[in-house]
Amino acid sequence: MSSFRVPPGKKFKLADIDPGDTGDFKDKLHAQAPIKKNLAQLDELQEVLYAQGKHAVLVVLQALDAGGKDGAIDYLFSGINPQGCQVTSFKLPTSHELARDYLWRYHMAVPPRGMIGIFNRSHYEAVLVERVKNIVPPAVWKKRFDQINQWEQMLVDEGTTVLKFYLHISKDEQRRRLQSRLDDPHKNWKFEPGDLDTRKQWDDYQAAYQDVLTKCSTAHAPWHVIPADKKWFRNWAISEILVAELKKLDLEYPKPKVDVSKYKVE
Repeated sequence: MSSFRVPPGKKFKLADIDPGDTGDFKDKLHAQAPIKKNLAQLDELQEVLYAQGKHAVLVVLQALDAGGKDGAIDYLFSGINPQGCQVTSFKLPTSHELARDYLWRYHMAVPPRGMIGIFNRSHYEAVLVERVKNIVPPAVWKKRFDQINQWEQMLVDEGTTVLKFYLHISKDEQRRRLQSRLDDPHKNWKFEPGDLDTRKQWDDYQAAYQDVLTKCSTAHAPWHVIPADKKWFRNWAISEILVAELKKLDLEYPKPKVDVSKYKVE
């Protein structure tokens, strides 16, 4: 799993990561059993996390258009107890949100203890989209790397485990996925003309992500770059990391409030 983690404070090149990598797996068939095992463990660990109510887990998903965020959420989290999981998809900020600092709406969505919270896009839009589209000047977004690192440190200090995943797809794979949204009537609803404009800025977004991954992969909240051209490998890699990180927490069922041996249901 360490091969996916961006090492804090060291040189890192996104271009060195192969989006089509499938690790030691020969094909999708050979990954089915490990994925199934991970999902079963994730379900069990989430139940204890929810019952204990001591830790919170924030899962941050970032990717270019058609990168697979929705698919990953649907596949990985549909089997766990919905009472202990919340998904927040961040769209264009409202006037109400724009009247506050850029982190406000994200902080409001941070999961409480006992919950797994998933950010579909996140606070990193403030140094990605806002940078590439020139929504804010360089003098503004350049300050935000340190601000974000400090904010995430505070979350960790307060008991939230922050797990960040960049779903890394190739330009060819993005083209195939966007084209399928045009060709498949069941996927037409996903298509946005703006996706094509964003695709023209591929190199700009690659440069922006390079900075995000380099400047904001920290010991307390590291980034993981997930090769995502193969959806099944994406699912295995994320689930493998989620299970490993949850196992590091001191998860245990809380002790009963009463001596249950004294009670009997008639």
